[in-house]
Amino acid sequence: SSKKLEYICMLLNSIKGNKEGITISKNILTMLDIIWKFDFENTKKYAKIYTIIIRLRKLINSRFLFKLNDMNFIYYTYKKFYDKGEYLMLYSKDFKDYELLDMADGQKLEKWGEYILIRPDPQIVWKEKQKPELWKKAHAKYVRSSTGGGHWEMLKGINHDWKIKYKDLSFNIKPMGFKHTGLFPEHAVNWDLMIEKIQTEKKKRNTDIKVLNLFAYTGGATVACAYAGASCCHVDSSKGMVAWAKENIASSGLKDRPVRFIVDDVVKFVKREIRRNNKYDVIIMDPPSYGRGANGEVWSIEKDLYDLVNLCADLLSDKPILFAINTYTGGLSGTVISNVLEVVMNKKRPDLLKKAKIVTNEIGIKMKDSNLVLPCGITTKWEI
Repeated sequence: SSKKLEYICMLLNSIKGNKEGITISKNILTMLDIIWKFDFENTKKYAKIYTIIIRLRKLINSRFLFKLNDMNFIYYTYKKFYDKGEYLMLYSKDFKDYELLDMADGQKLEKWGEYILIRPDPQIVWKEKQKPELWKKAHAKYVRSSTGGGHWEMLKGINHDWKIKYKDLSFNIKPMGFKHTGLFPEHAVNWDLMIEKIQTEKKKRNTDIKVLNLFAYTGGATVACAYAGASCCHVDSSKGMVAWAKENIASSGLKDRPVRFIVDDVVKFVKREIRRNNKYDVIIMDPPSYGRGANGEVWSIEKDLYDLVNLCADLLSDKPILFAINTYTGGLSGTVISNVLEVVMNKKRPDLLKKAKIVTNEIGIKMKDSNLVLPCGITTKWEI
């Protein structure tokens, strides 16, 4: 969604004119074709933009002038939704091995490669199934216990683990004790962003790009950044999750890439990196709302996030690229995370005030053959 608005802004920058009207120049045609290919069906937010673009096409075809009020509408829409970091729902259209088939009554029906799973999700508050016949094809279902936790109920034959791909990346899937499979497919939009930024910067700088991934879990972002050519430091307090991340790196054919795997409490590790004077161009974190470190350290996102972000700012290089924070279960809104980044980065990196922006997006998964989108968290990015 942000790309749609970015292209509209680029289009505006290519228009020249005066107060009587704005002449449409030829170089807009290519940009307009790019915008036209985007999918505007998902939200009413873009209905007016869609109308403007149709009008633009007609104006260009008939060689008329583009009215100033139309330009102003697109401009202020851009300022509100993109430059100011207003909420936009982002989701990937490129995940072929994963599909959200249906969702109803607190459960989602998902296709993970060759297997169909049923898993609970508190965001699904409506009751009606759109495709009731598909639910009978599920291979496994996660059943919550009334006393907490739950278990997998195997409905058909299923392997203990299997692989799925996202573009050139490969991930190992395993049904876990607490409903998870080891991968959050909604983060594919973030992987794409990281790959694009890292590859672009590597070409500009012709130097190594260093990435720090905190609360790194099974390494979706680590795999993406390593694939893009970055040197990665992957940190998680769970030895099992770090081992799983190593498997994902190997499955993606990236064993030869420079990746450090660290089993440690995130806060303690960051403090040691500051003392070592290590620096990173990209910092990514996906903190839980509550957790325990390798030696019983207690983490609470409400109490500890600001202090951690404040520490991480000291690890950013002289030419940083991205600082991304993903949140899901915490009680903190995207605006709160944005405020944290604003306060910390304005204090720690005033040299980059004019170059940096903070953007907050909801990320989600679009249901197959439907306009329904399941919200799956918030990504807040401080980026150059």
